[in-house]
Formats: sequence, C-alpha cells, structure tokens
Amino acid sequence: MEKIFTENKSLVDSYGRERIFFGVNLCDKGQYSEKDNKRHYIYEWDDSIFENFKKRGFNVIRLGITWDAVEPEKGKYNEEYIESVRKTLDKCEKAGIYAYVDMHQDLYSGYGDGPGDGAPAWATYTDKYKYKNPRLVWAESYFISKATHRAFDNFWDNNYGVQDDYIKMWKHIAEKLKDHPALLGFDVMNEPFMGKDGGKIFIKVIASLVKTTITDKRISKKKLLKEALTKGRQIHILDLYTPDIFSSIVNKAAPLVNKFDKGRYMPFLNKITGEIREVNAEPIIFMENSYYSNLGIKCEIEPIKVNEKQVPNQVFSPHAYDLMVDTPAYKYANNGRVKGIFDRRKYEQDNNLNIPVLVGEWGGNSEGTSWLHHIEFLLNLFDEYKWSSTYWAYWNGMFNSPVDEVLKRPYPRAVTGKITSYKHDRDANTFTLKYEQDKEYEAPTEIFVHKPVEKIEAQGEYTIEPVDDTSSVVKIKTGVGSQRIFIKFKGEGFSYLSRKVQE
Repeated sequence: MEKIFTENKSLVDSYGRERIFFGVNLCDKGQYSEKDNKRHYIYEWDDSIFENFKKRGFNVIRLGITWDAVEPEKGKYNEEYIESVRKTLDKCEKAGIYAYVDMHQDLYSGYGDGPGDGAPAWATYTDKYKYKNPRLVWAESYFISKATHRAFDNFWDNNYGVQDDYIKMWKHIAEKLKDHPALLGFDVMNEPFMGKDGGKIFIKVIASLVKTTITDKRISKKKLLKEALTKGRQIHILDLYTPDIFSSIVNKAAPLVNKFDKGRYMPFLNKITGEIREVNAEPIIFMENSYYSNLGIKCEIEPIKVNEKQVPNQVFSPHAYDLMVDTPAYKYANNGRVKGIFDRRKYEQDNNLNIPVLVGEWGGNSEGTSWLHHIEFLLNLFDEYKWSSTYWAYWNGMFNSPVDEVLKRPYPRAVTGKITSYKHDRDANTFTLKYEQDKEYEAPTEIFVHKPVEKIEAQGEYTIEPVDDTSSVVKIKTGVGSQRIFIKFKGEGFSYLSRKVQE
C-alpha cells in the first residue's frame, strides 16, 4: 500500500496522486458486565466485514478503540488487545483498506451508572461526585453531570497525572503499530469535551435560544404557535430556526469554546503529537473539533506545532449531525442546518488551517427511507468540498439496509493531478471528474464505480477491473493538461434527494 501524506489541503500518495478516502467507522466501545465489573471488548472482527467494505468501495475505516481496553490497570498495557488491533490492520491491508485509529470516548468513561465509554476506572477521577443514569438522552451528562465535568477537568488540568498517563498510553500504541502498511494515522481523542465549562455552555445556549425566539423578528411567532398547537407538527418548530439564526444562537457560547480550544486543547494536541512523533514519525495526526463545535460553534484550533514548528501530516477531522439524529424524528433532518455547520468547518479549513479534511463522523441511522435524502445531500456536499469522510457507523445488518444502497457510489480514489471537481448525478446515473494534470505519472487515475458501466469518455486509455459482480475500479492513464472523465452507468438513475425536493 502506498504511503499517504498531506500537501496543503490535499491527501497525496507516494506517486504524487491526490487521494480521496471514503469509508465507515468500525468502533468497539465494549460491553459492561456487572458480574465481574469489567467491560468486554472485541478482539477479532470477522473477515467478511472487510470483504464487504471492499465491495462497497470503502478505502478507509476509522477504527475505534478505548483507553480502558488498552490499559485496564495503571501502567499495565493489554498487549493481547493491542496485537488484536494490529491484526485488524492486517485484515485492512489484505482488503486494500487504510485505517486510522480513534481513541474513542463518550462522557469520558464507562464506569459508574452512565452510558459512556473511554477511560478505565482507575483514570476516572470524579472526586466526590457520582455518575447517574440519564433520564432523557445518553448525552445529557455532558450538560448537567458534575461527575462528567469533574472527570474532564481533572484530565485537562493533569490532576493525579492522568493526562500524562493518557499520553504515555498513546505513545505505547504508536510504537507498537508503527510501520504497518495499512495505518493511515491516529485520531487522539474523540469529541474532546471541556469539563465544567461545558455545563456553562449548555446554559448559555438555552438562554440564547429563549431570547432569540422572543426577540428575533426573523422567527414568525404566528407560525411558531401554529406548529406548536398542531398535532404531529411540533417537530417542525425547529425548521423556523434557519441556519443563520441557529448559528447566531449557538455562537453566543463561542468565547467559552474558544477558551477551551486555545487554553486546553491545543497545548494537549501539541504535547501528545510531540510524544507520538518521537516513536512513530510518519502517521497522520487527526484533530477533531470539540464536542460543542459539533453544533457549529466556532472552532479556534490551529495547526499542531512541536517545538514551535508546524508538523507535517495532520488532518482536520470534524463531526456534525442533525439535531434529530438518534431519534425517530431523524426523518425530519434539516439539510440546511447541517450544511451551516459544515460551512463553518470549510471556512476554518480555508482560513485557519490549510490542511486536508476527513469528516470523522456524520450520518447516523434510522428506520425506513424518508431520511436518506439527508445522506445523499451530505455526500454531495463533501464531494463539492473535495472532502474525505467516514460514515458513523457499521452495525450488524448494515449491508442489507436501505442506507447501504445510498452509500454505494462512485468517487475518485486516486487522481493524477489536482482535482477541480467531481460529481455523482444520481438522477442522470452519471459520474464526472475534472482535474489538472501537470506531469506524467507512473500510476493511473483510479475511480471506484458501484454499478456496471455503459460508457466512458476520457482522453486516455482505460481498463475496468472488477471488484465483484457489480462494482469495479476504472483505471485511466491520462496526459498533461485539463482532464474530464465522464462515466455513464447502465440502467435508470434514482435519487432520494430529488424526490424530497419535489415533495
């Protein structure tokens, strides 16, 4: 497998081709057992999962593991588990799939009565506070739990040396996994949360919501009242908050988020990257926005620096979901609302970071098909921005679900030049790629296609290499100059998004 590097806002391989990565999260959060007061983890993923990923064109997975699985006792690493991670990378390599390792956490830890995951019990310092079961949604502890807040505050302040322990753990993993061909890089913490200030942010956002609802003339009070009083229409109240209004509401809390980004998160990223790079110099470091920036609050992170110098090979990996995700109301997902969040991330990429983007989490899951327009919309948006992405998340039965048919799509995996644009037109059943080629390349442009091809228009010789009965990889050798590749697929096209717009 080719080595992958970063070059400004692009991912490139050892041939110099621009690369796009598309895949899925494969995450093991563990299952807690009261019988032995332990969380139990998956040591081996079934081989068929990776073969099915390959058939769908996935060329990357975000491999989620936890601190608790790696270091169940202070200073004692579970080498068997780490070796199982390496074996998972072996399976990825066999299928031609890259992986970046995500140290996952939700609510800091899975110990206590909360629904979280992440840190082991010995590294969960809540002082006098206790975790409590959520009453409404799993994430409510982020908003109101003093135990969750204190655990994070102790981590960021390195009380009890807990942050030092975390960094040592990461350094150990980085050394154990170094030189693996399928290893793309390390995502050092899932959705970092700021601690006590997170509770303050929640209060500020709610207060801003109330004030805006009352005073903002852009919100029709007549429509709001009508929706509130009409049976089955209450969920549509949220649609009255346009992306601009929603952004103005949540960004009232921006000063607290920015305080965390600059005062706690960036120093941590700089420090942990320096330690990892001491033992493993090549893998990409993925840095996420904080938990609350998932709502579209400004993210003030900067490129990672070690010894005051920006380090090579780093990727911005934002997350965002519609407010309705994880609920039966996901069929009412608002495309504009999530676009507003990703537009903010695009601005930060272009103006603050100048590094590639691989969206680490997006999507979600629901029953039926009425929400699939939202998935199509986001895929189109990522294509417009030339972003890579990993969908959240693989589950048993995914390959026979409606979303599977939407995630199957053509995209340019490797391009001999600088991508200008690419687009999958689901209605017309076509794919178009444009790029500027500045030199001759040893390797061809490669496009994964999910359907049998009817015709190809290109300025160069091409081959079609089958992956399975329906999907294949189109390899095209083109020359210097402006290139346009057009692919027409057999059969009729179909789009959930077009159907939604027509409705």
